[in-house]
Amino acid sequence: MNDLKICLIADHTPKALLAKKQILKSYKNYPLKKCTTIVVIGGDGFMLHSLKKYHKYDKPFYGMNRGNHGFLLNPFSIKNLKANIRKSNKITLHPLEMTVSVHGKNVKKKIAINEVSIFRQSKQASKLEIRVDNKMRIKELTGDGALVATPAGSTAYNLSVSGPILNLDSPHLAITPISPFRPRGWRGAIVSSKSKIIIKNLDPKKRPVSAVADNTEIRNATLIKISVNQSIGFKLLYNKKFGLQERNLAEQFKF
Repeated sequence: MNDLKICLIADHTPKALLAKKQILKSYKNYPLKKCTTIVVIGGDGFMLHSLKKYHKYDKPFYGMNRGNHGFLLNPFSIKNLKANIRKSNKITLHPLEMTVSVHGKNVKKKIAINEVSIFRQSKQASKLEIRVDNKMRIKELTGDGALVATPAGSTAYNLSVSGPILNLDSPHLAITPISPFRPRGWRGAIVSSKSKIIIKNLDPKKRPVSAVADNTEIRNATLIKISVNQSIGFKLLYNKKFGLQERNLAEQFKF
């Protein structure tokens, strides 16, 4: 990264746009095709959006937090920006891919860096069947829904519904129920990242559900197939002091 060329991508919030304006006073902004690093300014949601939109350029991403929690981003600092990027650690995240059937047809594919969640879209509780590697694991899950989380996403929505935190280098996925009514005692499972997970809506007419890949929703889903897409790798850069691995570990000691 000796010849470091950055491309600034900012959210449309006043806070992010102001940060971009401040950075442009000190650093040149290159087009996406000519840059060596994409600098994303915003929050976690905008970072997820940017990763999916711009990963086709095969460039590393350096996030700067101008949102709320900023779990996926570095702290915002203009001082020594290029030096911080050069000294940063790189990690590669492989996303989940969900294939969704709507009313038994219209197959749609979406990717998720954090999680794929399936939850009820009406007042009726959902009734879901869960298979892992073609073997029935949950015949009928009644409740608000279920989700499948990556290690990177295990500290997000998954943790909020009492799912397990997975180490960032863990070769596993978490399957976690959302407000389960029956079986009330089931708290989820940890499965191999090589697993093929199939979630079926058992009563789509009376109990419709949505399938959501991070922040992309597909309504009236009837069958959802979920697996890790190893052919896609998102390259993220983190300051050594504030690495994603450390944040993931720190979350396990919070109470």
